[in-house]
Amino acid sequence: MPKVVMILQARMGSTRLPGKSLFDLAGAPLVGRILERVKRCQALDAIVLATSTLPENDPLARLALDYGVHTFRGSETDLLDRYYQAACAHQAEVVVRLPADNPVPEPAEIDRIVRFHKPGHFSSNLAQVFGNGYPDGIGSEVFDLQSLEYAWKHHFDPQQREHVHLSFFNYQTQEAVDPKRVPVATLPCPAEFRRPDLVLDVNTRAQYDFIRALYEALYPKKPNFHITDIIDWYDNTYRKEQR
Repeated sequence: MPKVVMILQARMGSTRLPGKSLFDLAGAPLVGRILERVKRCQALDAIVLATSTLPENDPLARLALDYGVHTFRGSETDLLDRYYQAACAHQAEVVVRLPADNPVPEPAEIDRIVRFHKPGHFSSNLAQVFGNGYPDGIGSEVFDLQSLEYAWKHHFDPQQREHVHLSFFNYQTQEAVDPKRVPVATLPCPAEFRRPDLVLDVNTRAQYDFIRALYEALYPKKPNFHITDIIDWYDNTYRKEQR
């Protein structure tokens, strides 16, 4: 079986919300909560927190150590290079990409897309792909080292270097970048949480406030809360409180 390595990208210098990686969620840093959840995945051989070499990211490297996962430090802005170098350093054959602005990854759905993945494809249930119905932010992207290496060698557009998925798939246009070389694949979201209207990212202060409220409501009673618990809270508590 190929070695499957999750690479979680994180840095302190977010342009939209600096320092969000260490923002508090129910008593622990945001990235720590992500690591806590993805460590329950069954289809991963290793987890790597990939950050940059800037000293401001030292706390993230210490956090990875605290949570018992690997660390890789590379370029601050060339994410394509950071991913490729991290994958090589940890002998990855299949790469599972997860951004650190997705604080409620669903372990079972990450396992599901990893097991669904076919060699040579770009597989994703991270967000909407061809109408799959997934909430934005509970899954991940999966691609082979060979596909990543090709992109690393041949793609030099600044957007592709900063945003790894743009070497394979554009979520806005719903188009594969090179469908003959790397076909894009997904699978339908299970009916019980088919909610493409939900955005579970943290890119703004308002989104952080929402996720913080989510964690404060769900985590103390059920640390391993599921996406169905999120939907129940959102529909029956949060939205009513916002009226």
